[in-house]
Amino acid sequence: MSIVELERSSAARSRLRIIDCDIHPAMTSWTEVHPYLARQWIDHLSIYGSHLRHAFSEALSHPRMSPDAARVDAYPEEGGPPGSSLDLMRKQHLDPNGVETGMLIPLRWNPGSQRNLDFGVALTQAMNTWQVERWVKNEPRLRASVLIAQEDTGASVAEIDARAGDPSFTQILVLPKTDEPFGRRRYWPIFEAAVRSNLPIAIHVGGTNGHPSTSGGWASYYMEEHHTVAETMQAILTSLVFEGVFERFPQLRVVIMEGGLGWIPSLTARMDKHWSRLRSEVPHLKRPPSEYIRQQVWFTTQPMEEPGSAAQLIDLFDRIGWDRLLFSTDYPHWDFDDPRYAFRANLSEAQRDQILCKNAQAFYGLP
Repeated sequence: MSIVELERSSAARSRLRIIDCDIHPAMTSWTEVHPYLARQWIDHLSIYGSHLRHAFSEALSHPRMSPDAARVDAYPEEGGPPGSSLDLMRKQHLDPNGVETGMLIPLRWNPGSQRNLDFGVALTQAMNTWQVERWVKNEPRLRASVLIAQEDTGASVAEIDARAGDPSFTQILVLPKTDEPFGRRRYWPIFEAAVRSNLPIAIHVGGTNGHPSTSGGWASYYMEEHHTVAETMQAILTSLVFEGVFERFPQLRVVIMEGGLGWIPSLTARMDKHWSRLRSEVPHLKRPPSEYIRQQVWFTTQPMEEPGSAAQLIDLFDRIGWDRLLFSTDYPHWDFDDPRYAFRANLSEAQRDQILCKNAQAFYGLP
């Protein structure tokens, strides 16, 4: 195969179809969800506010993050945070980049990590309705994600069942910083509901569980914090495999979002090696870990480690599996991947079409 490096300054524009699996909508203020909240919880918000497992509950997980973790050009002229203007989203991203379908991933306000579980449940229900009323009904290219208060398993199952069959929703969103490793059996009813609803589980970077962001404690710098997302995703994937989730739910589909890609081949090789020597400890696993991952796990492309040569990037995709990669931009965040320049290798048109569109089309069952 002939490999040619592409420069980011290339003016070439993609003529291929694009499904963006990671777009972050935002509210201009809490009042946007008031119509979908009971009076009790509107009062709760007014009196007590959001209560997460870290200080400064209205702040991002690292105080020194780029303001709103966003592109500086993504602030709407009419005010509000980046991601809060549908018109700007159309003008800046959906239209010029030819996005046919975009998956909404609401992160701010973190309903799954609220200390008050009842408030978290009410907030997830309100934000799910908000996604439909505020975004999907006004822009047919957008699809919602079912937010769940993941530490309340029963309420999570009820919300999944309530949204099942609604074409506005394409997946169930979970933030990986759960109270316990996500493969533990207390979470299994969520996986059962996902299979029953034929909805994949999307695990996107985020959440607050009160534990330090690294296994050695709290990071000093945002750059350190940003690197821990790959560690978090490795931990959650390891938990799902060795706790037996994929063996117990062979129809479960999981997509790892915004966790990077370079670590996947080394992690699966390491897990296979340990399984071959210590499998008596986990007799419930019938196959090597890499087989479960290869058959039941997908990965979004942003942020994508960029190896020193195009050949290394191709080799990485070969190892992960071209059919396991779903394109994402992370709009409107600062490390947004422009679909025109996201791959620093001369992919064939068929390969680009597979990653930019066809894989997601098959994964989500889109026309």
